[in-house]
Amino acid sequence: MNFQNIQQQNFSELADWVIDQTKKAGAKDCKVSLSKRRFVEINYRDRKPEVIKEATTQDLYLQVFINNRYAAQSTPDFRKSTLAGFINDVIDSAKIMEEDPFRTLPDPKYYSGRTTNDLQLADPEQDKLSPEERHSMVKTVENACLEKGGSKVISVEAGENDETYEEFIQSSNGFTGATRTTQCSIGASMTAQDEGDRRPAGYHWVGCRYRSDIPSLQEVGNLAALRTLDLMGGKKIQTETLPVIIENRGVGRVLSGLFEPMSAGNIQQKRSFLADKKGQMIASKLFTVQDDPFLLRALGSMYYDGDGFPAKKRDLFNHGTLNEFLVDWYYSRKLGWEPNSGSISNLIIPPGTRSVEEITKDLGRCILVTDFIGGNSNSTTGDFSVGIIGKLFDKGRFVQNVAEMNIADNHLKFWNKLIEVGNDPWIYSQARLPSLVFDGVVVAGI
Repeated sequence: MNFQNIQQQNFSELADWVIDQTKKAGAKDCKVSLSKRRFVEINYRDRKPEVIKEATTQDLYLQVFINNRYAAQSTPDFRKSTLAGFINDVIDSAKIMEEDPFRTLPDPKYYSGRTTNDLQLADPEQDKLSPEERHSMVKTVENACLEKGGSKVISVEAGENDETYEEFIQSSNGFTGATRTTQCSIGASMTAQDEGDRRPAGYHWVGCRYRSDIPSLQEVGNLAALRTLDLMGGKKIQTETLPVIIENRGVGRVLSGLFEPMSAGNIQQKRSFLADKKGQMIASKLFTVQDDPFLLRALGSMYYDGDGFPAKKRDLFNHGTLNEFLVDWYYSRKLGWEPNSGSISNLIIPPGTRSVEEITKDLGRCILVTDFIGGNSNSTTGDFSVGIIGKLFDKGRFVQNVAEMNIADNHLKFWNKLIEVGNDPWIYSQARLPSLVFDGVVVAGI
């Protein structure tokens, strides 16, 4: 039996004991989550180590249900001698809570149907990585960034972090789940000297489950420098209505404004501009968004959600039509709806056929948005506003870098302006989205 199996067996035995003790202490139902996390972080600044951190933590999270009352607490102490007192404290907390008849464990019928496929969520090579190899990786990225940045570099910060996470979850009414995952990230940020006192700062980071899926470290560092140098000379232009391309890695920033109002909690609490829009077309026919938990090695892939419901692939939007709300168990009971899941796994927008370079040649005067600054989105009204950084093109020809500009719109109008989907999904994220092209966007500047 390997270490991983021993760990899960130990978790399973402890979970059985906690559930038994919690029910003996007076709980009608309970749920216990046991987890262990190892996290390593290394940062270099100007060729010197700035952060070297390694931590291993563990957590036991207990939820109890007593006569329509609920309480939950966590502890890092797994000793049975102290857990007995911890369990009693959680029970006592639940007894003084207000009654909430909707707060229960899910009906066990919703636990069935979980995939048995191996989603490859844990890299077997991750734990073999030595401190020397981590430092070497960061130095390679930093050196590449410094070399590509040349005389314009003011400072460079490069870093690597990786995590191994194990969990075991068990409920008193039949749910059991165990997962082991890994992930790693590496990248750099650079500050450059521009005209006068302008000091643009750019970055490039990638994240993966498997270290072997990380692109060339030289490429990572080079791109961090190039994306910073691409900010040089950025300035405002006159306020203008024109086509806008949102670069693949930034699409999720605007798209996220649609998911908060899709949650059953916001709908029940009257904080959703989408509450009456299910089954309606609220976006361009080109707008299809899938939630796919089964992509191999993907950062958002999962076997089950926080309620224990088996992960399922679904079309959240299909050709502009809103198909699904995000309905967890608790708010499904409050609303009287069928639950699906309140969680999102991997977001997918099916890619188109053309590159951003090809698209810009046909758009005339347009802006490619490469980053956002600040911003907000109102889940009740659908209004949003974001600051943008980008590049102005005219028939595919670069005109100038733009900065300190703003886009303000309403989601119910904005997504109807989608006119094309790029062929370049960003794969180093839970949101695997391609670049999107919008027509008739007001970009506010001078």
